[in-house]
Amino acid sequence: MKTATNSEEWPPLSPLRTGVRGLCPRCGKGGMFLGFLKLRPRCEVCGLDYSFADPADGPAFFVMMFFCVPAVGFALWLELAYEPPAWVHLVTTLPLILLTCIPPLRPLKGWLVATQFFYKAEEGRLANPKQPIV
Repeated sequence: MKTATNSEEWPPLSPLRTGVRGLCPRCGKGGMFLGFLKLRPRCEVCGLDYSFADPADGPAFFVMMFFCVPAVGFALWLELAYEPPAWVHLVTTLPLILLTCIPPLRPLKGWLVATQFFYKAEEGRLANPKQPIV
């Protein structure tokens, strides 16, 4: 098992190619997820510790803004334009909302985690006024 961390042994991989497919952002071979959205503790191939990853509500926000809002807009348009019975919404709007809101969550979370690794993003820290900033 390869466990070195320097960039000579692990060439940079595209966050889009690895993250969207749920692959390790360092080696591109191991899986990133245990379940649908739960991250593994570490990559089973290269041993990368995923404790650095914190996409927080990013995937949910992007899905809501770019997928859910248009789907709900369609539901509102359908209701206002045609005033269909409830069963029409059950066969059109409900599947549309479910299909546009749930499947994109995992690829978006993978992409955000891979992007955090690629750009070495870390949690912000307050500077200590007694120490000079290096």
